[in-house]
Amino acid sequence: MTVTKDSVIGEILDADFDAAPYFLEMGMHCLGCPASRAETIEEACAVHGVEPDALVEKLNQYFQNKQ
Repeated sequence: MTVTKDSVIGEILDADFDAAPYFLEMGMHCLGCPASRAETIEEACAVHGVEPDALVEKLNQYFQNKQ
């Protein structure tokens, strides 16, 4: 899986829920909320005041290491 700022959080978690800690460490503790699952990484990062590129990089590293 390749993650971008336009990736939807719910799709990432459906692909691998073990990626959840990367969202939690950035302060995104609302992962169970239906609204948050429909947000893109960029949208969620804007709400939480987090740089989306850092999260995208971490998630892509995580998925690359799983292969």
